[in-house]
Parts: sequence; structure tokens; C-alpha cells
Amino acid sequence: MSRPVVLETLLAYLPVRRGKVRDVYDLGTQLLLVSTDRISAFDWVLPNGIPDKGRVLTQTSNFWFNRIGQPNHLIETDVARMDLPELVDLDMLAGRSVLVRKTEVVPIECVVRGYLSGSGWKEYQQSGTVCGIKLPAGLSESDRLPEPIFTPATKAEQGEHDENITFDEMVNRVGRELAEELRRRSFEIYQQGCEYALSKGIIIADTKFEFGLVGDELLLIDEVLTPDSSRFWPADLYEPGRGQVSFDKQFVRDWLLSSTWDRHCAPPALPNDVVEKTRAKYIEAYERLTEQPFPWK
Repeated sequence: MSRPVVLETLLAYLPVRRGKVRDVYDLGTQLLLVSTDRISAFDWVLPNGIPDKGRVLTQTSNFWFNRIGQPNHLIETDVARMDLPELVDLDMLAGRSVLVRKTEVVPIECVVRGYLSGSGWKEYQQSGTVCGIKLPAGLSESDRLPEPIFTPATKAEQGEHDENITFDEMVNRVGRELAEELRRRSFEIYQQGCEYALSKGIIIADTKFEFGLVGDELLLIDEVLTPDSSRFWPADLYEPGRGQVSFDKQFVRDWLLSSTWDRHCAPPALPNDVVEKTRAKYIEAYERLTEQPFPWK
């Protein structure tokens, strides 16, 4: 049985910043990240959410943070052990909240693409490139690339659009040493994640990572290899030359693209069947990867 949809949280006396899907509470040197059930597509937050989506994303990220072993921002994942204000609804926060170190966020989305899909496929059809990177001729939609490519983008605030940039532009913004380290770590995490996910029957077609600095320490932050930050495809149904069946929010994107919405005004609410099917896809991906039942199922 799903819990009530959580579109917004409000914790008394704590300053909050709301992103597309997260409510971020400032606790001084630490942050409380609460993943709501909001869902975004095409840089718009949709009016209705996906039940338990925040829990799926948080638990999936926690799994990867633990498995990957990269330096990261996690401090505590159990709300019962967090020093939170009295009368806070711990049941509502449970599973969707993490206590993390506050970092100076590197203002770059570290995108790694291993397959030709989405906006990359559209660009390739026009110019033979993806984010300006020249690729071999004759590739088809959803083809595996000869090797993964790193295509950074600027981080967007709510209501704004991510902007693809070249690696040279990334160097100009953050410096060569940091840019090269971000690229190296992104490739390393993606490769590690891909190998494990494939053993569970999931292809990770592409993904994005975020990093933050505490002094000179570079930490993996935000979410990692989730259905919101990645394209997940079932390996047994993979067939190049077409769009793929997906575990991620591509199901939502496809419904929006088939609607009359023009992407220039507020998006429509998702119908109930799309909501339920999307929730089921998210949970299936979690259970495949972790080999554990989803606790709030």
C-alpha cells in the first residue's frame, strides 16, 4: 500500500530551499535533504507527484553510495537518529530523508553517456555529434557507443534549462585540475555502476552526477544512478534501432510528448494510470538493483 503523496514539506524554524524534487533544509554545517514525490520533465515540475518516488530515489542512492565507496556527503540515513525539531512527522520523512555534509556545490552536471538516446540521438541525426563530440557514422538510435562520452552541462535552478557545454568551457569555469578529476571520477562511477546493473538485468544508458567541495575534499553528492538521474533499460528487451522500454521517467516524458502540451506553459497533470505505472517502474528498478523488497510497497 503506498503512502500519501508528499509534494512539499515544512519543518518549523528551519530555512528551506526547494529544488525541482527536493526540499533542502539548512542545519548549519549540515543539510537535511528530503526527496519529495514531485516529478519533473523537460525542466518543468508536474502538478501531481508519484507516490513513494522520493523514497525510491533516496533508497536507491543510499544503496549506490554504499556500494560505490566513493567519498560522499552522507552522514545519517535513519531519521530516528537525526537531531530534528520536536513534533516533526518522522513517518513522513522516513526513507526519503538524509543528513549530509554541506558542500560548495560544483556548478556542473557531470553527464556520462554510454548509449545514443534522447537529445543525443536527435543531435547525432543532424550533425553526427553529441554535445559537439564527433561520433562514428552509421549509428542507430539506442546503439551502444564505442566508449562512454563525458558531456558536461551547467546546473539549472527550478524553471531554468540545463545548458550543455564543452569540456573546454567546463575547464574555464572550474579549472583544469578539478575538471579532469570530475571527468575521471564520473567515468569510474559510471563504469562501476553499469557493470553491476547489467548483472541485475539493467542497462544504464546514461546518467549525471553532482559533486561538492569541503575545503579540498571532493565529495559525490545529491543522488546517484537513480531512475531520475539516469536512463535505465531492461537488458532482456534491449534492441538497437528504436526507443527502448524504460524503468525511468521516460514513460512520463513519452506521455507528455503524446499530449497537446507545448512545453512553453505549465504542464498538465498526469493521469492515474501513468502515475501508477511510473511508480511500479521505479520500484521494480530498486528491487532489481538491491535484491530487496521495497519497504513501503
